[in-house]
Amino acid sequence: MKRILKVLTIILSISLILLGCGQKQATESKKETSKIDFGGKTMNVVATSEKYKKLFDKFAAETNSKVEFLSMSSGEVISRTKAEGKPMADLWFGGGIDAFMAAKKDGLLEQYEAKGSDKIKEGFKDTENYWLSKGITVVGFLVNENVLKEKGLEVPKKWSDLTDPKYKGTIIMSNPAISGTNFGAVAGILGQKGTEKGWEYWTAFNKNVDFYSKRGKDPQEKTVAGEFGIGIIPVDKSAFDAAKKHNLKVVYPEDGIPWIPEGVAIFKNSQATDIAKAFEDFILKPENQQLIAELDGKDGAQMVIDGSKGSDLGLPKDKLLKEDLASFGNERSAILKKWKELVGDK
Repeated sequence: MKRILKVLTIILSISLILLGCGQKQATESKKETSKIDFGGKTMNVVATSEKYKKLFDKFAAETNSKVEFLSMSSGEVISRTKAEGKPMADLWFGGGIDAFMAAKKDGLLEQYEAKGSDKIKEGFKDTENYWLSKGITVVGFLVNENVLKEKGLEVPKKWSDLTDPKYKGTIIMSNPAISGTNFGAVAGILGQKGTEKGWEYWTAFNKNVDFYSKRGKDPQEKTVAGEFGIGIIPVDKSAFDAAKKHNLKVVYPEDGIPWIPEGVAIFKNSQATDIAKAFEDFILKPENQQLIAELDGKDGAQMVIDGSKGSDLGLPKDKLLKEDLASFGNERSAILKKWKELVGDK
């Protein structure tokens, strides 16, 4: 009897092993058959930077698709899409969330709940699934100390320093209607100080600025070139690399650091909506979240989804302003209208 039981036990073990192997093969076969293949179809992407090419190349390889880039700022995306009456691309990747909120309000975005979006922290995705965030941009100063020394000026440490008349003509900032980063700065200070005191601040600040650039990259590039002493910039690894290479200084303002989420969205009625949806699913996988964090070169990636680690740039998170993200979309038009009245054609 014992021998029979032993034989039966061995047979049962072998059967379980064979069953397991069969299930594994079936699973692998299912995975193989469910692999996405877009047959070489192209997805057009509006992106603020081509530094994410490695991410898109990986996606293209995995899905048998192609990716074409159109480099454009957030403000330009909205104005051109509205003017042309049709989507200029399939996917919108990067840029201040204020522009995405405005685009949703204008009916320019496709509604889609990406797989894995339940892992995104509250406030970093649209409640109706029209956009999601890939990370945050924090705003600070890039300082060319040589330029300031020539003028007998010290390095500013606070936003309040920038209203001192002695800095007149030394500051460059992008137009917040064009730059999501600098819209974040304007809205952040208004939120911190309140509407009345906030506009008093920007009125004083405006007196020290000769013109507002039309490209988001200008403040960093022109400060590096020595055309200005202080640039209002998105603080990321590229800023620290530029500072190290050109003997400049990156400053996190001590009286509060404005920040703004960066969005990802699909344009409504685009030609490759299917590929864009697959891309949103793709970027929410843990390994791709980590790749984005590395390519972003920012200190705030981990604020959106737990687990991905960004660059360690010494960001003092206790100095980040408390911001009402909903107001970025609701008040965008009013803020930009007031800004235009304030600065005129600078």
